[in-house]
Amino acid sequence: MIYSMSLDIVILAAGQGTRMRSALPKVLHPVAGKAMLGHVIDTARQLEPQGIHVVIGHGAETVRERLAADDLGFVVQAQQLGTGHAVAQALPQLTAERVLILYGDVPLIQAETLQRLLEKVGPEQLALLTVELADPTGYGRIIRDAEGIVRAIVEHKDASPEQRAIREGNTGILAVPGKRLAEWLGRLSNDNAQGEYYLTDVIAMAVADGLVVATERAADEMEVLGANDRIQLSQLERHYQQRAARRLMAQGVTLIDPQRFDVRGEVSVGRDITIDVSVILEGRVVIEDNVQIGPNCVIKDSILRKGAIVKANSHLEGAEVGEGADCGPFARLRPGAVLGARAHVGNFVELKNAVMGEGAKAGHLAYLGDAEIGARTNIGAGTITCNYDGANKFRTVMGEDVFIGSNSSLVAPVTLGDGVTTGAGSTITQDVPANTLAVGRAKQRNIEGWKRPVKLKR
Repeated sequence: MIYSMSLDIVILAAGQGTRMRSALPKVLHPVAGKAMLGHVIDTARQLEPQGIHVVIGHGAETVRERLAADDLGFVVQAQQLGTGHAVAQALPQLTAERVLILYGDVPLIQAETLQRLLEKVGPEQLALLTVELADPTGYGRIIRDAEGIVRAIVEHKDASPEQRAIREGNTGILAVPGKRLAEWLGRLSNDNAQGEYYLTDVIAMAVADGLVVATERAADEMEVLGANDRIQLSQLERHYQQRAARRLMAQGVTLIDPQRFDVRGEVSVGRDITIDVSVILEGRVVIEDNVQIGPNCVIKDSILRKGAIVKANSHLEGAEVGEGADCGPFARLRPGAVLGARAHVGNFVELKNAVMGEGAKAGHLAYLGDAEIGARTNIGAGTITCNYDGANKFRTVMGEDVFIGSNSSLVAPVTLGDGVTTGAGSTITQDVPANTLAVGRAKQRNIEGWKRPVKLKR
């Protein structure tokens, strides 16, 4: 089978992207929170090549630093003299039977499309990915003979009026037999309107050499669209998000408005999930069955267990919301925050590196950092764990069935046994034995005849 042949992948990522009007190299501009080039590399990995070779130029060190990985090789194109010249820079590293050429600013290309393309490559056959375009302006045109066989690609600037009327465009994505590539690249000329070495000229050479040029059609224009400016970048973003939304809905997620929903990472979902508008899922997010997420929530690198509820305007990062637990509205769960089954944190409660046991509650206006909170413990409004002394962090441990009165300050390290109660407004600095009332207030004084200050007259 042709597909079993070895594979090298070359990704062209040397362009400056002047129309982006940015100091950031074009291929590092993000789609769905990840550099465009990062998306292309991830897709390339799915094809399991023997090598991935990234041709870099503008901002080369920045690109290398941001995306360096053990399975990537970087090749510098010091002068940008065209796509053919760029591929030539990687030639010394290419040893596979097939070579696939991709572009670092085409982030929506799908592995399934590329697999179909690669299946058409053999020792005497290369494969070209084309796309049917409503407006082909700017694209190279696929030139076929009367029998429909590809004969050449003509760049837009070099095309005649008749050729410009052709709507089948070249995506630039090409898979070729490796043993032929060096010869073809060596024969390229820059005798054209741009004065560049076009990779597309390889097609005419292949035809002249008697090879078959097979084609595969991209699913749609967006799959092969490159981003040359911020407008195109925004179009890629919306298309990516619409595709992600459709995928989640097919898996059993109700999106109240798929147009107002963003995925910026990897999401695993169960069934019967409801997600309201303006929700952002980042990093690795796991959402189990029957979860409800309210509007305007940001959830990053978190796990939502079965039946969990995240209410409006809550921010979760590195957190876990247990089965049947709920948080918000306006809750913030920072890394290491864990809500046990049926636990509850309400509005303006912040957790950091804190574990709340089954059925524990913090209804509102609390900061609980570096804490272990037992089952069924109730945290009153205005409570804080004083976990930082200016140099080091310390833990607060509360047992089961503890009741913390409103406006309490728990100065860590401190441990409160099972069944402890603290009086409202207490500052607790010492361990409290089980089933004990702890009151840590300053003595109250009532001053008779005290006069309230008044504003001075001017």
